[in-house]
Amino acid sequence: MKAINNQKQSGAVLIIALVMLLVITVLTVSNMREVTLEGRMTANRMENQQLLNATESAMREAEKRYYGPGNIAAKVEPNPENCSKQNIYKAVGNKPCLIEIYGSSNPTAYNEAVNKFLTDPIAFIKSSPEHNNWTGQLTNSAGNTAYTPWMPYRGTSPGDTTALEINAYWNTALIPAEGVNAEYGDTLKGKGIYFYLVTGQAKDEMAVQSTIANIYLGIDG
Repeated sequence: MKAINNQKQSGAVLIIALVMLLVITVLTVSNMREVTLEGRMTANRMENQQLLNATESAMREAEKRYYGPGNIAAKVEPNPENCSKQNIYKAVGNKPCLIEIYGSSNPTAYNEAVNKFLTDPIAFIKSSPEHNNWTGQLTNSAGNTAYTPWMPYRGTSPGDTTALEINAYWNTALIPAEGVNAEYGDTLKGKGIYFYLVTGQAKDEMAVQSTIANIYLGIDG
């Protein structure tokens, strides 16, 4: 009968187990990082979508201010009084916040200012002394009669104010279109075709723009 010699363990099983545990730990940590990154990306997409929805809502209110034939004078000449929080949305007789991007006495400077406004309207107004270096955030604490080149979004239901989870703002400006917009004499009479740039923004972070055109037959008294 042959005797079987029991050999002492050399620790190979322990080493293999530790290696496998290390591999599993590395995979787990890597997976957690991917989940965290995906979570941040999803949250960022959701926030961007909320910002976009808010900016579009503000832009729609601004566009609707131009509906109807009334208050033509307010729609062809910028008036700071119309860019104040007391200018609420009404069932009829709405007035837009029509800002002047830059004085037209210097064509070169005017064109440069328009291009900057089109590129980044939020930064342009924030750095513009003509508009009190304004931001949407300043609108929140402004008085009802203060000049606010970023009007607060309040919805398009007369007599009611709609609040968004994200603060949104808007303004409008005449688009220079030589040979298309009304000439100076007709502007005084409120006649002609007028093109407008409508801007909505949210939280001083995101802005969207649209263009509209109106035909006016004359100032209604």
